[in-house]
Amino acid sequence: MDIATASDLLRSYEGFLRHQRGLSGNTVRAYLGDLSHLTRHLDADGDPDVALTAATLADLRAWLASMHAEGLSRTTLARRGAAARTFFGWAEETGRIVPNPALRLASARPASTLPTVLSNADVLALLELAGTRADDGDPLHLRDWAAVELLYATGMRVGELAGVEIGDVDLAQRLVRVMGKGGKERMVPFGQPAARAIEQWLERGRPLLVSESTDAALLLGRRGQRVNQRQVREAVHELCRLAGVEEVAPHALRHTAATHLLSGGSDLRSVQEVLGHASLSTTQRYTHVTAERLRAAYQLAHPRA
Repeated sequence: MDIATASDLLRSYEGFLRHQRGLSGNTVRAYLGDLSHLTRHLDADGDPDVALTAATLADLRAWLASMHAEGLSRTTLARRGAAARTFFGWAEETGRIVPNPALRLASARPASTLPTVLSNADVLALLELAGTRADDGDPLHLRDWAAVELLYATGMRVGELAGVEIGDVDLAQRLVRVMGKGGKERMVPFGQPAARAIEQWLERGRPLLVSESTDAALLLGRRGQRVNQRQVREAVHELCRLAGVEEVAPHALRHTAATHLLSGGSDLRSVQEVLGHASLSTTQRYTHVTAERLRAAYQLAHPRA
């Protein structure tokens, strides 16, 4: 089936990403944003519909070159190149654009940056502060305590945390069902400290926030609705500030959990399953973090370093 315009193409592609690949809304928006950027670049003659469907390999290379000249990072170039390859691959497979102009498109490898990881002492300070603050019985403080304990205990993503429902938590077995990217489900264990925080939230905090609009969500906002990612980010930032540790995004607790698991002797495959990574290579970057931390400790402590 031929689709004449870029607008139609992108709408069909959006449906493919959402319904067949099961990608999250944020990921779909990122893909479409990169393709919109490409469309604007190709719109030399005032007709973006024709420009996208008639794109050549030379056009795509010129697009990447122009972004490189603008000083965009290698990570951005790699992501946009991948977005173009994925889109044109789909367009060719479905008979919409033949041949595939991105078949031989290469892009820069993303910059190899190590993720932010908190030390054991900083994590302990953060979690102890969250627990102490929750002693006042404020339901939001109890929720924030449960949130940070779960984030660190399980390494789950913030979006995954927001999606957890009461029925997903097994306090007796200390397991939580997590719905990951692409609708993939996994069971992740958590420890006694997280279990205690969840129990206190369910007993003393959540009942105070329940309203007519409340669903089965584990964590709630002030008005009784499911907590959102922004609220979790704000809570983590505030707790970091109050605990006097480096102010980090919630995703840093995921990085920290993975690094501490590996440092403690867990194998890569187990950490991959806990985090829900599709590829082991994604998990392997945490081995570099532990190696860097070991090197830094060695240089500080060894007299012949």
